[in-house]
Amino acid sequence: MSETTAPVTPAAPASVTESRGHRRSRRAEISLRTVQIALALFFAVASALPKLIAHPSAVESFDRMGWGSGGMYTIGLLELAGAVGLLIPALASVAAVALSALMVGAFIMQLTAFDGENAATPLILMVPLILIAATRRAGAAELLRLIRRRA
Repeated sequence: MSETTAPVTPAAPASVTESRGHRRSRRAEISLRTVQIALALFFAVASALPKLIAHPSAVESFDRMGWGSGGMYTIGLLELAGAVGLLIPALASVAAVALSALMVGAFIMQLTAFDGENAATPLILMVPLILIAATRRAGAAELLRLIRRRA
Protein backbone atom coordinates (compact mmCIF):
# COMPACT_ATOMS: atom_id res chain seq x y z
CA MET A 1 0.00 0.00 0.00
CA SER A 2 1.44 3.39 -0.89
CA GLU A 3 1.61 6.37 1.44
CA THR A 4 -1.15 8.19 -0.42
CA THR A 5 -3.62 5.34 -0.33
CA ALA A 6 -5.87 5.27 2.67
CA PRO A 7 -6.99 1.90 3.94
CA VAL A 8 -10.54 1.01 3.01
CA THR A 9 -12.74 0.40 6.01
CA PRO A 10 -15.84 -1.68 5.55
CA ALA A 11 -19.26 -0.14 6.12
CA ALA A 12 -20.59 -0.34 9.64
CA PRO A 13 -22.28 -3.65 10.34
CA ALA A 14 -26.01 -3.81 10.81
CA SER A 15 -25.40 -4.46 14.50
CA VAL A 16 -24.23 -0.89 15.07
CA THR A 17 -26.96 1.44 16.31
CA GLU A 18 -26.97 5.12 15.47
CA SER A 19 -28.47 7.77 17.69
CA ARG A 20 -28.05 11.45 16.79
CA GLY A 21 -24.99 10.63 14.70
CA HIS A 22 -23.33 8.58 17.43
CA ARG A 23 -22.57 4.95 16.86
CA ARG A 24 -22.91 2.33 19.52
CA SER A 25 -21.02 -0.89 19.12
CA ARG A 26 -22.70 -4.25 19.27
CA ARG A 27 -21.08 -4.86 22.67
CA ALA A 28 -22.36 -1.57 24.04
CA GLU A 29 -25.85 -2.35 22.73
CA ILE A 30 -25.80 -5.82 24.32
CA SER A 31 -24.49 -4.39 27.60
CA LEU A 32 -27.20 -1.74 27.69
CA ARG A 33 -29.90 -4.30 26.91
CA THR A 34 -28.53 -6.56 29.65
CA VAL A 35 -28.74 -3.71 32.16
CA GLN A 36 -32.32 -3.04 31.07
CA ILE A 37 -33.28 -6.68 31.57
CA ALA A 38 -31.55 -6.85 34.96
CA LEU A 39 -33.31 -3.69 36.15
CA ALA A 40 -36.65 -4.93 34.80
CA LEU A 41 -36.21 -8.18 36.72
CA PHE A 42 -35.24 -6.29 39.87
CA PHE A 43 -38.21 -3.93 39.72
CA ALA A 44 -40.70 -6.69 38.82
CA VAL A 45 -39.54 -9.46 41.16
CA ALA A 46 -37.65 -7.89 44.05
CA SER A 47 -39.55 -4.62 44.32
CA ALA A 48 -43.07 -4.83 42.85
CA LEU A 49 -43.93 -8.45 43.67
CA PRO A 50 -43.65 -8.14 47.49
CA LYS A 51 -45.95 -5.11 47.33
CA LEU A 52 -48.48 -6.76 45.02
CA ILE A 53 -48.70 -9.95 47.10
CA ALA A 54 -48.81 -7.91 50.33
CA HIS A 55 -45.70 -9.49 51.81
CA PRO A 56 -45.60 -8.69 55.54
CA SER A 57 -42.40 -6.64 55.17
CA ALA A 58 -44.01 -4.46 52.50
CA VAL A 59 -47.19 -4.04 54.52
CA GLU A 60 -45.16 -3.03 57.58
CA SER A 61 -43.12 -0.52 55.57
CA PHE A 62 -46.14 1.17 54.02
CA ASP A 63 -47.96 1.26 57.35
CA ARG A 64 -44.88 2.89 58.86
CA MET A 65 -44.96 5.54 56.12
CA GLY A 66 -48.68 6.06 56.70
CA TRP A 67 -49.59 5.08 53.14
CA GLY A 68 -51.39 1.81 53.89
CA SER A 69 -52.32 -0.86 51.40
CA GLY A 70 -53.58 1.58 48.75
CA GLY A 71 -50.17 3.24 48.48
CA MET A 72 -48.43 -0.13 48.55
CA TYR A 73 -50.46 -1.54 45.65
CA THR A 74 -50.15 1.69 43.67
CA ILE A 75 -46.36 1.80 43.99
CA GLY A 76 -46.17 -1.92 43.19
CA LEU A 77 -48.21 -1.44 40.00
CA LEU A 78 -46.12 1.56 38.96
CA GLU A 79 -42.91 -0.43 39.48
CA LEU A 80 -44.31 -3.37 37.51
CA ALA A 81 -45.39 -1.07 34.67
CA GLY A 82 -41.92 0.50 34.65
CA ALA A 83 -40.29 -2.94 34.56
CA VAL A 84 -42.38 -3.93 31.54
CA GLY A 85 -41.68 -0.58 29.89
CA LEU A 86 -37.92 -1.10 30.22
CA LEU A 87 -38.27 -4.16 27.99
CA ILE A 88 -40.20 -2.38 25.21
CA PRO A 89 -37.81 -0.37 23.00
CA ALA A 90 -40.21 2.51 22.34
CA LEU A 91 -41.02 2.83 26.05
CA ALA A 92 -37.61 2.17 27.62
CA SER A 93 -36.63 5.83 27.96
CA VAL A 94 -39.99 6.91 29.36
CA ALA A 95 -40.04 3.94 31.75
CA ALA A 96 -36.51 4.77 32.96
CA VAL A 97 -37.51 8.38 33.64
CA ALA A 98 -40.67 7.28 35.48
CA LEU A 99 -38.76 4.75 37.58
CA SER A 100 -36.16 7.43 38.35
CA ALA A 101 -38.95 9.66 39.63
CA LEU A 102 -40.15 6.81 41.84
CA MET A 103 -36.59 6.41 43.12
CA VAL A 104 -36.47 10.09 44.07
CA GLY A 105 -39.62 9.51 46.11
CA ALA A 106 -38.15 6.33 47.60
CA PHE A 107 -35.00 8.23 48.57
CA ILE A 108 -37.03 10.94 50.29
CA MET A 109 -39.12 8.33 52.14
CA GLN A 110 -35.98 6.47 53.22
CA LEU A 111 -34.65 9.69 54.72
CA THR A 112 -37.85 10.80 56.40
CA ALA A 113 -39.70 7.63 57.47
CA PHE A 114 -36.77 5.24 57.89
CA ASP A 115 -34.04 7.57 59.24
CA GLY A 116 -31.85 7.11 56.17
CA GLU A 117 -31.77 3.32 56.38
CA ASN A 118 -31.07 2.02 52.82
CA ALA A 119 -31.27 5.57 51.43
CA ALA A 120 -28.41 4.88 49.02
CA THR A 121 -30.29 2.10 47.21
CA PRO A 122 -32.65 4.35 45.22
CA LEU A 123 -29.74 6.62 44.29
CA ILE A 124 -27.69 3.67 43.07
CA LEU A 125 -30.62 2.43 40.98
CA MET A 126 -31.02 5.88 39.42
CA VAL A 127 -27.56 5.75 37.81
CA PRO A 128 -28.35 3.01 35.26
CA LEU A 129 -31.91 4.30 34.86
CA ILE A 130 -30.61 7.73 33.83
CA LEU A 131 -28.17 6.04 31.44
CA ILE A 132 -31.03 4.10 29.85
CA ALA A 133 -33.22 7.21 29.63
CA ALA A 134 -30.45 9.13 27.87
CA THR A 135 -29.37 6.41 25.46
CA ARG A 136 -32.86 5.22 24.55
CA ARG A 137 -34.33 8.70 24.00
CA ALA A 138 -34.63 8.07 20.25
CA GLY A 139 -37.31 5.49 21.07
CA ALA A 140 -39.24 8.09 23.05
CA ALA A 141 -38.99 10.54 20.16
CA GLU A 142 -40.32 7.89 17.77
CA LEU A 143 -43.18 7.12 20.17
CA LEU A 144 -44.05 10.81 20.32
CA ARG A 145 -44.07 11.01 16.50
CA LEU A 146 -46.44 8.02 16.33
CA ILE A 147 -48.77 9.55 18.90
CA ARG A 148 -48.85 12.90 17.09
CA ARG A 149 -49.50 11.21 13.75
CA ARG A 150 -52.51 9.33 15.14
CA ALA A 151 -53.94 12.37 16.95
